[in-house]
Amino acid sequence: MRLLRAAGLGLLLSLSVSLASASPAVPQNGVDYATLARPQPVQATGNKVEVIEFFMYHCPVCNALEPLLEEWIRKEGDRITVRRMHYPSTGQADPEAHLFLTLEALGRLGDMHEKVFKAVHVDHIRLNKDDVIIDWAAKNGLDRAAFLEAWNSFGVTTRLRQLERIAASYQVESAPTLIVGGRFLTNPGLLSRQMEGADRDAVFKATLHVADKLVDKALQAK
Repeated sequence: MRLLRAAGLGLLLSLSVSLASASPAVPQNGVDYATLARPQPVQATGNKVEVIEFFMYHCPVCNALEPLLEEWIRKEGDRITVRRMHYPSTGQADPEAHLFLTLEALGRLGDMHEKVFKAVHVDHIRLNKDDVIIDWAAKNGLDRAAFLEAWNSFGVTTRLRQLERIAASYQVESAPTLIVGGRFLTNPGLLSRQMEGADRDAVFKATLHVADKLVDKALQAK
């Protein structure tokens, strides 16, 4: 009988550890996500929920999350609209953010976004200087003159200067971070604190599970 009780206690403890590292069934405010002190305007209309990903090209976690995030976006379908913003880690003249905004202005994110991640994380090209970025763009199918025109344009340079203020308005301090409905923030950093011992993919899946529940929450409020 004592052996059975001990075995039962061991199973209970094992189950408790397993549950502690599992994806949260009901995400908790202040634990698995945060509610912004000041809700931000959204561009989504109708019954769609806006999701913003703050990321950085040089960030290994952002790079690793990207395939799972793309899959999640496809599964969410018509429930969401997605925008991306490059977190300006080096300030108002952040070269990677400048690259992202230039590609966005040229309408080339669709075919170049993944190429930038590959250049940084597979080819180990450090795209952290303006001249290196411009040369890389020209060697990868972008017209140098058109790229430079967009790079130096008033619209791109103005948005680049505004990125720090925008990130602060969303209370973003690291990347990757997801903003849902202009009201809720979640990221792998928050989830990893609650999932001690879990592997990276489990944390990513938990983060996207929380994001899914936040989309539900935002839809209910419409």
